[in-house]
Amino acid sequence: MTALHPQIAAVTRRIAQRSARARGAYLDFIAGERDRGGGRPRLSCGNLAHGFAASGDDKSTIRAGGVMNIGVVTAYNDMLSAHQPYGRYPELIKVFAREAGVTAQVAGGVPAMCDGVTQGQAGMELSLFSRDTIALSTAVSLSHGMFESALLLGICDKIVPGLLIGALRFGHLPMLLVPAGPMPSGLANREKQRVRQQYEEGLATRAQLLEAEAASYHGAGTCTFYGTANSNQMLMEAMGLHVPGAAFANPGTRLRQALTRAAVRRLAAIGWEGGDYRPLGRCVDEKAIVNAAVALLATGGSTNHAIHLPAIARAAGMVIDWEDLDQLSAVTPLIARVYPNGPGDVNQFEAAGGAGFVIGALLEAGLLHADVMTAGADDLAAFAHRPALDGDELTWQAPPTTSGDPTMLRSAREPFSPEGGMRLVTGNLGRAIFKTSAVEEARWTREATARVFDGQDQVIAAFRAGELNRDVIVVVRFQGPRANGMPELHKLTPALSVLQDRGFTVALVTDGRMSGASGKVPAAIHLTPEAADGGPLARLRDGDLIRLCANRGELSVLMDPEIWAARSAAEPPVFAPGYGRELFALMRERVDSAEHGASAMLAAAGLGATVPQVTESVV
Repeated sequence: MTALHPQIAAVTRRIAQRSARARGAYLDFIAGERDRGGGRPRLSCGNLAHGFAASGDDKSTIRAGGVMNIGVVTAYNDMLSAHQPYGRYPELIKVFAREAGVTAQVAGGVPAMCDGVTQGQAGMELSLFSRDTIALSTAVSLSHGMFESALLLGICDKIVPGLLIGALRFGHLPMLLVPAGPMPSGLANREKQRVRQQYEEGLATRAQLLEAEAASYHGAGTCTFYGTANSNQMLMEAMGLHVPGAAFANPGTRLRQALTRAAVRRLAAIGWEGGDYRPLGRCVDEKAIVNAAVALLATGGSTNHAIHLPAIARAAGMVIDWEDLDQLSAVTPLIARVYPNGPGDVNQFEAAGGAGFVIGALLEAGLLHADVMTAGADDLAAFAHRPALDGDELTWQAPPTTSGDPTMLRSAREPFSPEGGMRLVTGNLGRAIFKTSAVEEARWTREATARVFDGQDQVIAAFRAGELNRDVIVVVRFQGPRANGMPELHKLTPALSVLQDRGFTVALVTDGRMSGASGKVPAAIHLTPEAADGGPLARLRDGDLIRLCANRGELSVLMDPEIWAARSAAEPPVFAPGYGRELFALMRERVDSAEHGASAMLAAAGLGATVPQVTESVV
């Protein structure tokens, strides 16, 4: 195994140094929670009786104490395909717990909204804030003092980060995340995208579009593209918070059930009464956060994690920013191409070697910290092994030495690109994220005049009216967390892709988000400071010349500095209630920037961060 890359080490040191005071306070906090906080021995008889009253076969064991009681926090609902399999998990986990000599109870449920259902709809404005709602719900679930460990059942976009943020405030407890796996492959993602573009051009009917969508999203499990949900799974493997190889086994298989049983048994072995105590708050340290970032960058994962990773870090007393991600990306080779960064889906990725191959390749190249405390296995090297069944017994096979499909997965010695999947772009418009892995390098630099919109429906209307048939930088502002909750703007992808395919120079600049499934069209997203918070984006007008360059890390309006400084800001659109959005006013008012993690909850709790401010120089 190669020594750790010096830049990986330097970024990690910088995070540790800037976080030293907050991280020290956090570790003291979780140590105190274990020693002085709630727990079954500290509950009154009335408290305890309430807790085991309906626990059935486990009632006497929970009452007596002396063995671990696992709290199950579940994000089950059967509208969200990825979470539908969780319906039977609690009863299975209770059986597996008894096998391991411990008990389990459902501690509580958390909401789990589907971005696929809400994409382009009013409900999408609740999506990012649902992460903090999930974190709060996780805290409520674990607040009863009945549990010595926890299993977190969640997969999708905001659910895994939300579960983890809430759980880290109970960081004295050992915990594992338990995934349910991707749905089997259906209609190829590229074919689905082709039909979407045809529909935008009027070349396919709604019935044809629905048929394509239904053939792609056809059963239980996560969507098969490498978006935020599947990026979550890659990150949890790299952080050691699954049992090894749990990420991409399909739902309803014997292997999937065996991995869930293994998670229960593993959790029973790392409790605080044993000799291998592995509390969540110590597993999630600066090395684990860097490992997650490197795995994300090496696989071209979702840009949403440029928001989620800073928030997760803050919950554990650490501060990371986009400079850290940019510097890590500069030395992290891109070794995977999964749709939208390539033709194949996550099932093909798993068949080619999957997360185990990625972790093994990155460890071999000295790009991951090997010396981390992992919850799901003894060390990170175990996560390079692949699970398999030998009869009824779960085993882990030796790490694959070669990729099963070099068009999708490669070693760090022969990468698709010497650099990772994201870049930081900065300039007089602010700071933004550019997902390079999904965009042809010839399109990394775009310079054109702006067409400015205050919402994605305006963009679609202009496209359908033929107003965008030219070289254009589409600017969509007032889409940040303070404006309207920072919805994903994936609805724009087919229209912008059509323009690009017609030969026009096209790019998107926005203070909103794009789906982890978005690709192909150059985009500067998560722009901060956002327009609704005094950001320069509010000063842009139609016809302004913009330069976006991922090669040089630049995002600027090309204008005389005095004219630019004298510009007045546009007024934000009037807020319209509906879909419960009005109930989240407190979050919109208190939320901090995307680079901080876009969390009103963490800001109000005093779990703050300091990040660089926008540079106001003008080209």
